[in-house]
Amino acid sequence: MIFSKPQHNIYFSFFIYSFCLGVFFPRIGDLQNQMNIGETTLGLALLGPPIGVQLSLLFADKIFSFLGFRLVMCLGVPMLSSALVFSSLTINPLIFAISLMLGGFAIGILEVAVNLEADRIEYKINKKIMNRSHSFWSLGFFCSGLTGALFSQMQISPFINFSLSLIFGTALTILFCIKYKPAEMRPNLNSNNSLFVIPTRAVMGLVILTLSPMLLESASIDWSVIYMRDVFSTPPFLNGMAIVMVAFTQFSIRYYADQFVEIYGSDIISKISIIAMFIGVTLVFFSNFPYLSLIGFAFIGGGSAVLFPLAMSAAAQKTDRSAASNVASLAQISFLIFLLAPPFLGYIAENFGIRISFGIGLPLIMLSWLFVSSLKSK
Repeated sequence: MIFSKPQHNIYFSFFIYSFCLGVFFPRIGDLQNQMNIGETTLGLALLGPPIGVQLSLLFADKIFSFLGFRLVMCLGVPMLSSALVFSSLTINPLIFAISLMLGGFAIGILEVAVNLEADRIEYKINKKIMNRSHSFWSLGFFCSGLTGALFSQMQISPFINFSLSLIFGTALTILFCIKYKPAEMRPNLNSNNSLFVIPTRAVMGLVILTLSPMLLESASIDWSVIYMRDVFSTPPFLNGMAIVMVAFTQFSIRYYADQFVEIYGSDIISKISIIAMFIGVTLVFFSNFPYLSLIGFAFIGGGSAVLFPLAMSAAAQKTDRSAASNVASLAQISFLIFLLAPPFLGYIAENFGIRISFGIGLPLIMLSWLFVSSLKSK
Protein backbone atom coordinates (compact mmCIF):
# COMPACT_ATOMS: atom_id res chain seq x y z
CA MET A 1 0.00 0.00 0.00
CA ILE A 2 1.61 3.23 -1.17
CA PHE A 3 0.27 6.56 -2.41
CA SER A 4 1.11 8.32 -5.66
CA LYS A 5 2.23 11.64 -4.15
CA PRO A 6 5.04 11.77 -1.55
CA GLN A 7 3.08 14.04 0.79
CA HIS A 8 0.16 11.61 0.86
CA ASN A 9 2.44 8.96 2.32
CA ILE A 10 3.46 11.15 5.24
CA TYR A 11 -0.17 12.18 5.76
CA PHE A 12 -1.00 8.50 6.18
CA SER A 13 1.91 8.04 8.62
CA PHE A 14 0.67 10.89 10.81
CA PHE A 15 -2.86 9.49 10.66
CA ILE A 16 -2.13 5.87 11.60
CA TYR A 17 0.24 6.88 14.41
CA SER A 18 -2.26 9.32 15.95
CA PHE A 19 -5.15 6.87 15.50
CA CYS A 20 -3.32 4.24 17.56
CA LEU A 21 -2.52 6.86 20.22
CA GLY A 22 -5.93 8.53 20.22
CA VAL A 23 -7.91 5.41 21.21
CA PHE A 24 -6.64 5.89 24.76
CA PHE A 25 -8.11 9.28 25.64
CA PRO A 26 -11.87 8.64 25.27
CA ARG A 27 -11.43 5.68 27.65
CA ILE A 28 -9.61 7.56 30.44
CA GLY A 29 -12.82 7.82 32.46
CA ASP A 30 -13.43 4.06 32.14
CA LEU A 31 -9.84 3.31 33.16
CA GLN A 32 -10.17 5.66 36.14
CA ASN A 33 -13.28 3.81 37.30
CA GLN A 34 -11.54 0.47 36.71
CA MET A 35 -8.69 1.50 39.02
CA ASN A 36 -11.05 3.30 41.44
CA ILE A 37 -8.78 6.35 41.82
CA GLY A 38 -9.35 10.10 42.16
CA GLU A 39 -8.31 12.90 39.81
CA THR A 40 -5.04 13.66 41.64
CA THR A 41 -3.84 10.06 41.41
CA LEU A 42 -5.00 9.84 37.81
CA GLY A 43 -3.11 13.03 37.01
CA LEU A 44 0.08 11.58 38.49
CA ALA A 45 -0.41 8.34 36.54
CA LEU A 46 -0.81 10.38 33.35
CA LEU A 47 2.76 11.58 33.84
CA GLY A 48 3.78 8.25 32.30
CA PRO A 49 3.52 9.22 28.60
CA PRO A 50 5.36 12.57 28.81
CA ILE A 51 8.15 11.05 30.94
CA GLY A 52 8.53 8.28 28.36
CA VAL A 53 8.58 10.84 25.56
CA GLN A 54 11.20 12.96 27.32
CA LEU A 55 13.45 9.94 27.88
CA SER A 56 13.14 8.80 24.28
CA LEU A 57 13.89 12.28 22.92
CA LEU A 58 17.36 12.05 24.48
CA PHE A 59 18.17 9.19 22.10
CA ALA A 60 15.57 9.63 19.35
CA ASP A 61 17.95 11.01 16.72
CA LYS A 62 20.39 8.11 17.19
CA ILE A 63 17.61 5.50 17.18
CA PHE A 64 16.07 7.04 14.07
CA SER A 65 19.44 7.20 12.29
CA PHE A 66 20.10 3.54 13.13
CA LEU A 67 16.67 2.08 12.33
CA GLY A 68 15.39 4.41 9.61
CA PHE A 69 11.83 5.59 9.02
CA ARG A 70 10.25 2.28 7.99
CA LEU A 71 11.58 0.25 10.93
CA VAL A 72 10.67 3.00 13.40
CA MET A 73 7.08 2.92 12.11
CA CYS A 74 6.90 -0.91 12.05
CA LEU A 75 8.26 -1.20 15.61
CA GLY A 76 6.92 2.02 17.15
CA VAL A 77 3.23 1.66 16.27
CA PRO A 78 2.86 -1.88 17.73
CA MET A 79 4.96 -0.91 20.77
CA LEU A 80 2.67 2.05 21.46
CA SER A 81 -0.49 0.01 20.96
CA SER A 82 0.81 -2.90 23.06
CA ALA A 83 1.60 -0.54 25.93
CA LEU A 84 -1.99 0.73 25.84
CA VAL A 85 -3.34 -2.82 25.80
CA PHE A 86 -1.23 -3.68 28.86
CA SER A 87 -2.36 -0.50 30.65
CA SER A 88 -5.99 -1.59 30.23
CA LEU A 89 -5.34 -4.84 32.12
CA THR A 90 -4.08 -3.34 35.38
CA ILE A 91 -5.87 -1.88 38.39
CA ASN A 92 -2.63 -0.60 39.93
CA PRO A 93 -1.95 3.11 39.17
CA LEU A 94 1.84 2.62 39.32
CA ILE A 95 1.84 -0.24 36.81
CA PHE A 96 -0.61 1.81 34.73
CA ALA A 97 1.85 4.73 34.70
CA ILE A 98 4.79 2.46 33.81
CA SER A 99 2.82 0.97 30.92
CA LEU A 100 2.03 4.45 29.64
CA MET A 101 5.69 5.45 30.04
CA LEU A 102 6.68 2.61 27.68
CA GLY A 103 4.05 3.87 25.27
CA GLY A 104 5.47 7.37 25.68
CA PHE A 105 8.91 6.10 24.70
CA ALA A 106 7.43 4.86 21.42
CA ILE A 107 5.59 8.17 20.95
CA GLY A 108 8.84 10.14 21.19
CA ILE A 109 10.56 8.08 18.49
CA LEU A 110 7.50 8.18 16.24
CA GLU A 111 7.19 11.96 16.66
CA VAL A 112 10.77 12.45 15.50
CA ALA A 113 10.32 10.01 12.63
CA VAL A 114 7.14 11.45 11.11
CA ASN A 115 8.20 15.08 11.56
CA LEU A 116 11.65 14.51 10.07
CA GLU A 117 10.14 12.61 7.16
CA ALA A 118 7.65 15.45 6.59
CA ASP A 119 10.51 17.95 6.65
CA ARG A 120 12.49 15.92 4.11
CA ILE A 121 9.47 15.62 1.83
CA GLU A 122 8.94 19.40 2.09
CA TYR A 123 12.50 19.86 0.86
CA LYS A 124 12.05 17.23 -1.87
CA ILE A 125 8.86 18.68 -3.38
CA ASN A 126 9.61 22.32 -2.43
CA LYS A 127 6.17 22.78 -0.90
CA LYS A 128 4.99 23.51 2.66
CA ILE A 129 3.16 20.48 4.06
CA MET A 130 3.86 20.56 7.82
CA ASN A 131 0.56 22.10 8.98
CA ARG A 132 -1.40 19.82 6.67
CA SER A 133 0.60 16.83 7.93
CA HIS A 134 -0.38 17.73 11.48
CA SER A 135 -3.99 18.08 10.35
CA PHE A 136 -3.95 14.35 9.57
CA TRP A 137 -2.62 13.75 13.07
CA SER A 138 -5.76 15.54 14.30
CA LEU A 139 -7.87 13.50 11.86
CA GLY A 140 -6.49 10.30 13.37
CA PHE A 141 -7.44 11.57 16.82
CA PHE A 142 -10.91 12.44 15.52
CA CYS A 143 -11.50 8.94 14.12
CA SER A 144 -10.13 7.10 17.15
CA GLY A 145 -12.02 9.45 19.48
CA LEU A 146 -15.26 8.69 17.66
CA THR A 147 -14.71 4.93 17.75
CA GLY A 148 -13.61 5.09 21.39
CA ALA A 149 -16.75 7.01 22.33
CA LEU A 150 -18.91 4.43 20.53
CA PHE A 151 -17.11 1.53 22.20
CA SER A 152 -17.51 3.17 25.59
CA GLN A 153 -21.22 3.75 24.97
CA MET A 154 -21.63 0.08 23.99
CA GLN A 155 -19.73 -0.89 27.16
CA ILE A 156 -17.00 -2.65 25.20
CA SER A 157 -13.96 -2.89 27.46
CA PRO A 158 -10.86 -0.71 26.88
CA PHE A 159 -8.87 -3.95 26.49
CA ILE A 160 -10.88 -5.03 23.44
CA ASN A 161 -10.86 -1.46 22.10
CA PHE A 162 -7.07 -1.17 22.38
CA SER A 163 -6.48 -4.72 21.09
CA LEU A 164 -8.45 -4.02 17.91
CA SER A 165 -6.44 -0.83 17.45
CA LEU A 166 -3.20 -2.84 17.86
CA ILE A 167 -4.22 -5.32 15.15
CA PHE A 168 -5.60 -2.68 12.78
CA GLY A 169 -2.72 -0.22 13.21
CA THR A 170 0.07 -2.79 12.99
CA ALA A 171 -1.37 -4.44 9.87
CA LEU A 172 -1.81 -1.16 7.98
CA THR A 173 1.62 0.12 9.05
CA ILE A 174 3.40 -3.02 7.82
CA LEU A 175 1.48 -3.00 4.53
CA PHE A 176 2.45 0.65 4.05
CA CYS A 177 6.13 0.26 4.96
CA ILE A 178 6.79 -2.79 2.76
CA LYS A 179 6.92 -0.69 -0.42
CA TYR A 180 7.49 2.83 0.90
CA LYS A 181 10.82 4.45 0.04
CA PRO A 182 11.71 7.20 2.56
CA ALA A 183 12.81 10.62 1.34
CA GLU A 184 16.50 11.46 1.32
CA MET A 185 18.05 13.63 4.02
CA ARG A 186 18.03 17.35 3.40
CA PRO A 187 21.25 19.41 3.85
CA ASN A 188 21.53 20.62 7.45
CA LEU A 189 23.99 23.37 8.26
CA ASN A 190 23.11 23.62 11.95
CA SER A 191 23.79 21.01 14.58
CA ASN A 192 22.94 20.94 18.23
CA ASN A 193 24.03 18.14 20.54
CA SER A 194 22.96 19.61 23.87
CA LEU A 195 20.39 17.72 25.90
CA PHE A 196 18.84 21.00 27.02
CA VAL A 197 18.97 24.38 25.30
CA ILE A 198 18.31 27.49 27.39
CA PRO A 199 15.85 29.82 25.62
CA THR A 200 16.90 33.36 24.77
CA ARG A 201 14.78 36.39 25.66
CA ALA A 202 13.19 36.34 22.21
CA VAL A 203 12.29 32.66 22.49
CA MET A 204 10.89 33.17 26.01
CA GLY A 205 8.29 35.46 24.43
CA LEU A 206 7.26 32.56 22.20
CA VAL A 207 7.17 30.24 25.22
CA ILE A 208 4.72 32.59 26.97
CA LEU A 209 2.67 32.85 23.76
CA THR A 210 2.32 29.06 23.60
CA LEU A 211 1.48 28.54 27.29
CA SER A 212 -2.28 28.77 26.78
CA PRO A 213 -2.63 26.57 23.66
CA MET A 214 -0.34 23.89 25.07
CA LEU A 215 -2.08 23.80 28.45
CA LEU A 216 -5.58 23.88 26.97
CA GLU A 217 -4.81 21.22 24.39
CA SER A 218 -3.41 19.02 27.17
CA ALA A 219 -6.44 19.73 29.37
CA SER A 220 -8.88 18.97 26.56
CA ILE A 221 -7.19 15.69 25.63
CA ASP A 222 -6.74 14.40 29.19
CA TRP A 223 -9.70 15.86 31.06
CA SER A 224 -12.56 16.73 28.67
CA VAL A 225 -14.15 13.27 28.97
CA ILE A 226 -14.05 13.45 32.77
CA TYR A 227 -15.35 17.05 32.66
CA MET A 228 -18.44 15.94 30.72
CA ARG A 229 -18.97 12.95 33.00
CA ASP A 230 -18.57 14.80 36.31
CA VAL A 231 -20.28 18.09 35.42
CA PHE A 232 -23.22 16.83 33.35
CA SER A 233 -23.37 13.06 34.02
CA THR A 234 -23.77 12.56 30.29
CA PRO A 235 -23.60 9.09 28.64
CA PRO A 236 -20.18 7.75 27.55
CA PHE A 237 -20.68 8.57 23.86
CA LEU A 238 -21.37 12.23 24.61
CA ASN A 239 -18.38 12.31 26.97
CA GLY A 240 -16.11 11.06 24.18
CA MET A 241 -17.53 13.62 21.77
CA ALA A 242 -15.63 16.31 23.68
CA ILE A 243 -12.33 14.94 22.34
CA VAL A 244 -13.90 14.40 18.93
CA MET A 245 -14.89 18.09 18.74
CA VAL A 246 -11.38 19.21 19.71
CA ALA A 247 -9.76 16.92 17.14
CA PHE A 248 -12.20 17.77 14.33
CA THR A 249 -11.71 21.53 14.59
CA GLN A 250 -7.94 21.09 14.90
CA PHE A 251 -7.94 19.00 11.73
CA SER A 252 -10.09 21.51 9.84
CA ILE A 253 -7.97 24.52 10.83
CA ARG A 254 -4.60 22.84 10.30
CA TYR A 255 -5.60 21.49 6.90
CA TYR A 256 -6.10 25.00 5.48
CA ALA A 257 -3.78 26.93 7.81
CA ASP A 258 -0.78 27.34 5.51
CA GLN A 259 -2.68 29.19 2.78
CA PHE A 260 -4.42 31.51 5.25
CA VAL A 261 -1.13 32.37 6.95
CA GLU A 262 0.31 33.25 3.54
CA ILE A 263 -2.67 35.51 2.76
CA TYR A 264 -3.28 37.23 6.11
CA GLY A 265 0.01 36.80 7.99
CA SER A 266 0.80 35.07 11.27
CA ASP A 267 -0.13 38.11 13.39
CA ILE A 268 -3.80 38.19 12.35
CA ILE A 269 -4.17 34.39 12.36
CA SER A 270 -2.69 34.15 15.87
CA LYS A 271 -5.04 36.84 17.21
CA ILE A 272 -8.06 35.09 15.72
CA SER A 273 -6.82 31.84 17.29
CA ILE A 274 -6.48 33.45 20.72
CA ILE A 275 -9.99 34.94 20.50
CA ALA A 276 -11.34 31.49 19.57
CA MET A 277 -9.61 29.95 22.59
CA PHE A 278 -11.06 32.65 24.85
CA ILE A 279 -14.58 31.94 23.58
CA GLY A 280 -14.06 28.20 24.03
CA VAL A 281 -12.73 28.37 27.58
CA THR A 282 -15.46 30.83 28.59
CA LEU A 283 -18.14 28.44 27.30
CA VAL A 284 -16.59 25.42 29.04
CA PHE A 285 -16.08 27.32 32.30
CA PHE A 286 -19.57 28.85 32.56
CA SER A 287 -21.79 26.48 30.57
CA ASN A 288 -24.75 24.75 32.21
CA PHE A 289 -25.59 22.76 29.09
CA PRO A 290 -23.53 19.84 27.72
CA TYR A 291 -23.96 20.78 24.07
CA LEU A 292 -22.77 24.32 24.79
CA SER A 293 -19.66 22.85 26.40
CA LEU A 294 -19.07 20.72 23.30
CA ILE A 295 -19.15 23.91 21.23
CA GLY A 296 -16.64 25.34 23.69
CA PHE A 297 -14.31 22.37 23.15
CA ALA A 298 -14.62 22.90 19.40
CA PHE A 299 -13.45 26.51 19.82
CA ILE A 300 -10.56 25.37 22.06
CA GLY A 301 -9.46 22.86 19.42
CA GLY A 302 -9.62 25.38 16.60
CA GLY A 303 -7.96 28.12 18.62
CA SER A 304 -5.05 25.95 19.75
CA ALA A 305 -4.47 24.38 16.33
CA VAL A 306 -1.80 26.60 14.79
CA LEU A 307 -0.29 28.78 17.53
CA PHE A 308 2.47 26.30 18.35
CA PRO A 309 3.43 25.66 14.68
CA LEU A 310 3.52 29.44 14.13
CA ALA A 311 5.74 29.84 17.19
CA MET A 312 8.09 27.09 15.97
CA SER A 313 8.36 28.80 12.60
CA ALA A 314 9.07 32.15 14.29
CA ALA A 315 11.73 30.56 16.51
CA ALA A 316 13.52 29.22 13.44
CA GLN A 317 13.55 32.74 11.93
CA LYS A 318 15.04 34.48 14.97
CA THR A 319 18.53 35.76 14.20
CA ASP A 320 19.98 35.82 17.73
CA ARG A 321 21.40 32.29 17.28
CA SER A 322 21.00 29.19 15.09
CA ALA A 323 17.55 28.08 14.04
CA ALA A 324 18.16 24.59 15.44
CA SER A 325 18.98 25.95 18.91
CA ASN A 326 15.93 28.22 19.04
CA VAL A 327 13.55 25.51 17.84
CA ALA A 328 14.99 23.00 20.31
CA SER A 329 14.70 25.40 23.26
CA LEU A 330 11.07 26.28 22.46
CA ALA A 331 10.13 22.61 21.99
CA GLN A 332 11.77 21.54 25.25
CA ILE A 333 10.21 24.27 27.40
CA SER A 334 6.79 23.81 25.82
CA PHE A 335 7.01 20.08 26.43
CA LEU A 336 7.53 20.74 30.15
CA ILE A 337 4.04 22.25 30.15
CA PHE A 338 2.68 18.93 28.90
CA LEU A 339 4.77 17.15 31.54
CA LEU A 340 3.42 19.22 34.43
CA ALA A 341 -0.15 19.71 33.17
CA PRO A 342 -1.74 16.32 34.03
CA PRO A 343 -0.92 16.24 37.78
CA PHE A 344 -1.46 19.99 38.16
CA LEU A 345 -4.87 19.92 36.49
CA GLY A 346 -5.79 16.73 38.34
CA TYR A 347 -5.00 18.35 41.69
CA ILE A 348 -7.05 21.43 40.75
CA ALA A 349 -9.97 19.25 39.60
CA GLU A 350 -10.06 17.14 42.76
CA ASN A 351 -9.74 20.05 45.19
CA PHE A 352 -11.49 22.95 43.44
CA GLY A 353 -13.62 21.37 40.72
CA ILE A 354 -12.88 20.40 37.15
CA ARG A 355 -14.34 23.64 35.76
CA ILE A 356 -11.48 25.49 37.46
CA SER A 357 -8.98 23.24 35.65
CA PHE A 358 -10.15 24.83 32.41
CA GLY A 359 -10.83 28.29 33.88
CA ILE A 360 -7.16 28.82 34.74
CA GLY A 361 -6.59 29.01 31.00
CA LEU A 362 -8.27 32.45 30.85
CA PRO A 363 -5.37 34.48 32.33
CA LEU A 364 -2.90 32.48 30.21
CA ILE A 365 -4.90 33.38 27.10
CA MET A 366 -4.56 37.06 28.03
CA LEU A 367 -0.79 36.55 28.36
CA SER A 368 -0.71 34.99 24.90
CA TRP A 369 -2.47 38.06 23.49
CA LEU A 370 0.17 40.32 25.01
CA PHE A 371 3.00 38.32 23.42
CA VAL A 372 1.66 37.99 19.86
CA SER A 373 4.38 40.43 18.78
CA SER A 374 7.00 37.78 19.64
CA LEU A 375 6.09 36.06 16.35
CA LYS A 376 7.89 38.80 14.44
CA SER A 377 11.39 37.98 13.25
CA LYS A 378 14.10 39.85 15.14
